[in-house]
Amino acid sequence: MKKIALALMVFLMVAACKTNPFTGKKMFNMHSNSSIFPTAFAQYDQFLNENKVIEGTADAQMIERVGKKIASAAERWFNANGYPGYLKDYRWDYNLVDDKTVNAWCMPGGKIVFYTGILPVCQGETGVAVVMGHEVAHALADHGAQRMSAGTLQQIGAVGVAVATSGQTAANQDMWMQAYGLGSQVGGMLPFSRGHESEADKIGLTLMAIAGYNPDEAAELWKRMKASGGEAPPEIMSTHPSNDTRIANLTQWAPNAKAEAAKFGVTTFK
Repeated sequence: MKKIALALMVFLMVAACKTNPFTGKKMFNMHSNSSIFPTAFAQYDQFLNENKVIEGTADAQMIERVGKKIASAAERWFNANGYPGYLKDYRWDYNLVDDKTVNAWCMPGGKIVFYTGILPVCQGETGVAVVMGHEVAHALADHGAQRMSAGTLQQIGAVGVAVATSGQTAANQDMWMQAYGLGSQVGGMLPFSRGHESEADKIGLTLMAIAGYNPDEAAELWKRMKASGGEAPPEIMSTHPSNDTRIANLTQWAPNAKAEAAKFGVTTFK
C-alpha cells in the first residue's frame, strides 16, 4: 500500500504538469478548462443573483472599461508570444457589487467582481487597472486550478501518511498526521499561495502597462492598502506576501513592465 500511494503521487505530479506561458516553468494542474470553466461560470451567475450588482453608474462603467482593456492587452501578449487562441474558452465579464469589503476577484475563465469597498483605495482608473491586472493574471495563469490540484495532492499525502503509520499506536499516528498537516500547510500550501500572489502581481504589471496604465502606480496602491489595513499575520503564516514585500517587488518590476509594453508600441501611460 505504501508503494502504491507513493507511485500514485508521482504519477499525478508528472501527468498533470503544464507549462506556464508567462514563466516557461512547469505547473501542477489536474484540471482542464473544459472541466473547470462551466462550474466557475455557474457559480459566478449564482453569486450575481444573490448580491447587489451596480449597473450603469460611472464606477460600473469604469470597471468594465478597464477590464476590457486588460483583457485586450492579455490577448495581444499571448498572440505575440506564440499562444494564439489561448483565451478562446474565456468568457469575460466585469461587475461591480455593492459590498464594503476591500476586495476584488476573478474566477477561472474570466468572471470578475469588484466590490465597492476597494474603490476608495484604487482612487481612480489607474488604481482599478492595478487590481484588475492582478486578478486577471490569476485566471490567465490557472492559479485557481493549481490551488485545487495542490489541495488534492495534500489530501493524497495525508492518506499516504495514514497508510505509512497504520501499524503504530493511535496516539503516534495522530501525532504524525498533525505534523503532516502543519508541515504541508506552512511549508507547502502557504508558500505556494504567496508565490501565486507574487506571480499575479508581476503579470498584472505587464498587462496594465500594455493597456496603457502606469505600472509605477501599483506600489502606490499597496502603500494605500497598507495604510488602510489592520494588523496582518506574519508573512510565513499568510496566504499573501506582506505589504512591504509587495511594495518592494512592484517597485522593482515596474521598469520591466514598461519595457515589455514598449514592445507593443506603448510608451506613454496614464
